[in-house]
Amino acid sequence: MALTRTPPLQGRGIDHLVLCVRDLDAASSVYEKLGFTLTPRASHDWGTDNRLVQMGGCFLEIIEVAHPEKMLPPAPRQFRFGSFIETYLQQREGFGMLVFESHDAAANRDEFAAKGLSDFDRFDFERQAKLPDGSAVTVGFSLAFVSRPEAPDAAFFVCQQHAPQYFWKPDYQRHANGAAMVGEVVMVANDPARLRPLFAGLQQPESVSLEDGILRTETARGWVTAMTPANYETWFGAPAMNWPERPEGPHLAAFRVVVSDLSAVEKQLQEQSFSYHWAKGGLTIPPEQLFGVTLSFVQGDVTQSTDASLPALPAS
Repeated sequence: MALTRTPPLQGRGIDHLVLCVRDLDAASSVYEKLGFTLTPRASHDWGTDNRLVQMGGCFLEIIEVAHPEKMLPPAPRQFRFGSFIETYLQQREGFGMLVFESHDAAANRDEFAAKGLSDFDRFDFERQAKLPDGSAVTVGFSLAFVSRPEAPDAAFFVCQQHAPQYFWKPDYQRHANGAAMVGEVVMVANDPARLRPLFAGLQQPESVSLEDGILRTETARGWVTAMTPANYETWFGAPAMNWPERPEGPHLAAFRVVVSDLSAVEKQLQEQSFSYHWAKGGLTIPPEQLFGVTLSFVQGDVTQSTDASLPALPAS
């Protein structure tokens, strides 16, 4: 069934998801078998390597610690991106950070500080990226971070791109599984209401709602949701809950990708011998198959954004 929506609120859209893995080559192979196209391996000066899955205005960043000796030392008012990932991976693999788009990371940094969310300095960096034709270009980014004690197993930041013409490429956005965009990101928390100030600070307060124990905010691109473990199991099934490395506290756990043809995705999964199940949240890959993160595919009109409610699909 096609998904339609009303015009979104003008909040910060989902920019990308930081998916922490211990073996980037192994993870890349799994995502390719799922039908995703990945960018070539790229390196950061602070010791991490990544590959990306670009979709409509957002992407997945699959990342490992490749050179721990390059990690930047702690410093006042500095959020160390690489160190967070290194510490995260000492405990588990999974969905470590959620990133929103920014057009002015300096202003966002000041806004977060004024709201009492975090007072980290803005972080600017450049790296080399390979284009589809094999040539190399320089891409640049400015980041403003939020890390909160009520959710120590997750971090958030905004990302301003300084060379988007070199970053976004149609060749990297064509996927065999028909993936078009990330429609929703899901956190698990015993008390989602405690995260309301965080959601309101990251987005517009009027976009945040709490109903039946589920906290949701509409962004300019996709939804962000926090739900109890019981609701999470209802939406994504028991296999999504039975991940032994799952943190006890609030954490990023799942994301839903909009595709044009779920039957084609299911065929792809069968051909590649993936374990999957149907749940209220969609056609679901459990975390044991996907390095600690749950992925659900949901069918929608890929020429538009996702529906405001992301309605459940019938289980089968």
